[in-house]
Amino acid sequence: METKEAIQRISRGTIEIINLDSLKEKLLTSKKYNTPLRIKAGFDPTAPDIHLGHVVLLKKLRQFQDLGHKVFFLIGDFTAQIGDPTGRDQTRPALDRGQIEKNARSYEEQVYKILDPSRTEIVFNSAWLSRLSSQEILKLTKYSTVAQMLARADFKKRFSQQKEISLLEFIYPLLQGYDSIYLKTDIELGGFDQKFNLLMGRQLQEAYGYAPQVVIMTPLLEGIDGVQKMSKSLNNYIGINESPDEIFGKVMSISDGVMYRYFEVLTDADLNEIRAAHPKEAKLKLAHEIVKQFHGEESANIAKIIFEKVFSQRQNPEDIIEYPLNDKMMIQTFSEILIEKEMVRSKKELQRLILAGAVSHEGKKIGDINWVPKKGIVKIGKRRFLKFI
Repeated sequence: METKEAIQRISRGTIEIINLDSLKEKLLTSKKYNTPLRIKAGFDPTAPDIHLGHVVLLKKLRQFQDLGHKVFFLIGDFTAQIGDPTGRDQTRPALDRGQIEKNARSYEEQVYKILDPSRTEIVFNSAWLSRLSSQEILKLTKYSTVAQMLARADFKKRFSQQKEISLLEFIYPLLQGYDSIYLKTDIELGGFDQKFNLLMGRQLQEAYGYAPQVVIMTPLLEGIDGVQKMSKSLNNYIGINESPDEIFGKVMSISDGVMYRYFEVLTDADLNEIRAAHPKEAKLKLAHEIVKQFHGEESANIAKIIFEKVFSQRQNPEDIIEYPLNDKMMIQTFSEILIEKEMVRSKKELQRLILAGAVSHEGKKIGDINWVPKKGIVKIGKRRFLKFI
């Protein structure tokens, strides 16, 4: 891919790049010497679920991977013990180590739904920050001032209101900046609210004699309420591990205005084509595309059919037959259940459908008539569904 085209792709859906000339120079140098750039994005494991707000950054990381570069998915297990003060009007409560480790493991299990494992290195900043000597920490602090910290809007507001600001919170951006020194980062990605912390990385790299990283900032994705930043604590989020029908339904609930933002930062769709389409059709396309990213095309197709059956055709959710998994399952086979619920006429018909690849569970084909049912939606043929609960 030509550098100009690569920059256009990278720039889509970003708020600010500092700076564009440096980005172009780094991409050209990387191509000339066939050396992949080192790309970093940090995530503090303060909650266990990755949601679409995180996906904005993850998809941008994936774009760099597709261009041949190496991504460091940084889990801020050390800095999470302090808590990022960005946008806070009070000091964050500290998370205990056990919860941080549990959340971090959950992140590790989810990121490869988006990132390429062969070009990803998952790192924990406790690996180097926990080893910093007091002398090294003192060295870090000399590269920033109290005046610089108090220039931050969040600190300035709290200071004027005589609210508590801990010294640890002053150190947080310095530690995040040190991550960039340790990893020798060429480019760091983050939300626009992280600008101060991201620029601190540039400032410290220069102070330590390194070329400053390029900073790429993405927008803060609105939650499904269309007003506030997507957040689990506000219950306005869409988690990538949610079921296909849950994701589809939540996407269909967003406003038309928010829909276009989702298209821009979560898909590669042609925005002119999307704006020319009817909003309802565009939203169906968005919901299908997002489900497909995390659960596959078959699951997205099923979720769309179910949504249209329940909402567009005004049928009640109970019209999608449900079957509870209980002790009865010990004596009733998969084929017997489908025959009882009139999903198929006979065991022979079920066998034929299975051989034709027309029976699936949550988008994955069922290849054995003796398959043991588990929770989720089974699709039989094109328009027959049974939900095991």
